[in-house]
Amino acid sequence: MKNLKLLALAILIGIQAHGQIVNVESLRKVTDTSKWSGNMSLDVSLIKNRNDIFKITNRAHLQYRNKKNLYLIVTNLNFQQLDSSKFVNSGTIHLRYNYKFRPKTAWEVFFQSQYDAVSNIELRSLVGTGPRFKLGASEKYKFYLGSLVMYEYEKSTETFGININRDVRGSAYLSFSLYPSDQVSMVSTTYYQPKISMFSDYRISNETSLTFTIYKGLGFKSTFNLLFDAFPPTGVPRTQYTWTNGVVYTFD
Repeated sequence: MKNLKLLALAILIGIQAHGQIVNVESLRKVTDTSKWSGNMSLDVSLIKNRNDIFKITNRAHLQYRNKKNLYLIVTNLNFQQLDSSKFVNSGTIHLRYNYKFRPKTAWEVFFQSQYDAVSNIELRSLVGTGPRFKLGASEKYKFYLGSLVMYEYEKSTETFGININRDVRGSAYLSFSLYPSDQVSMVSTTYYQPKISMFSDYRISNETSLTFTIYKGLGFKSTFNLLFDAFPPTGVPRTQYTWTNGVVYTFD
């Protein structure tokens, strides 16, 4: 019953979420026992892309892991103020399952749905699958490589009206997690997502997070996101970035 309450709380807090590419690497919690874990955070951001933006973000993450299986849900909710007048919001929900069939190899399946008014995206839905590899054996310095294929449905607002794309993309990523002490962690992930039928249409994204523990599960987190989209919707810059700072509470 307690686990069901935690899942319901996570969904209610963050059923609408944000992000071009969700970095689940910063959210995975490693354990050899069967257990529930997760976190909730509140962030304040200053963003520069097409507009000057002030944003407040609430993120919820819940996962269940045992020795071979990982079930993960991530949801974000964003409220944004554009140029001191216009308010918009955005949202994402991300579901992922991992099955580890070898000590350093797992198979991933994921689903993601989002909308983002700033990027003129009315709806973007993704479903994908592929292998994930752990590189090295250190528990303090971890490196991972993933190579997935995904189907993408995107409905965006263009100058001529509504545009709908249905594409198959690759999704390769390289991630590292550093834990120099029990109080400090750093996670960085870089994604490369080309359109299979036209490799000149691609996205590159990096997210790097630095977290400091303040007191018993409460921490301060600073995150920098960089996104390059070779063919963004009309009026949206090819390069966007976000710098986010806030507090996060982790439970397990």
